[in-house]
Amino acid sequence: MISSGGGFSRPSGSLGRHAPSAEINVTPLVDVMLVLLVVFMVTAPLIASGLKLELPKAATARPLEPKEPVVVSIDRDGRIAVGRDEVGRDDLVATVLARGADETRIIRVRGDRGVAYGDVVAVVDALAGAGLRRIALVSETSGAPRDPSDTGTVRTGALAAP
Repeated sequence: MISSGGGFSRPSGSLGRHAPSAEINVTPLVDVMLVLLVVFMVTAPLIASGLKLELPKAATARPLEPKEPVVVSIDRDGRIAVGRDEVGRDDLVATVLARGADETRIIRVRGDRGVAYGDVVAVVDALAGAGLRRIALVSETSGAPRDPSDTGTVRTGALAAP
């Protein structure tokens, strides 16, 4: 063997060729994983709820029941969504009933802080007119800091309709 300097040795017949390395380079894998992590961190809050709302705060808000409710959302522009699906005012009651709402199931009404009060009353009136009595108005607790990823289901309160 001929010493080539630098602590490496190569066989005399190789004439400068390097032997293949058995090491795996994980840097590209880590780069791809970090990009995927960032993509999911950015898109997850956007998928969490149907409409982006700024819920009003109420000091008397209390936690809601853990079972899955029917959620009706009203945004600033007066658009209505049941779950993630936008519906018209005429189809609201039929859509809520199709989602399994009955006299025992809670219906959460989430109204943006900037929506007209009359729009919220019209939605609650339409639901109550269909015989649905367990209607809760969702708000944020006034002492809690605003978290942009909060969909209103963790720190919420209800003001139950009679």
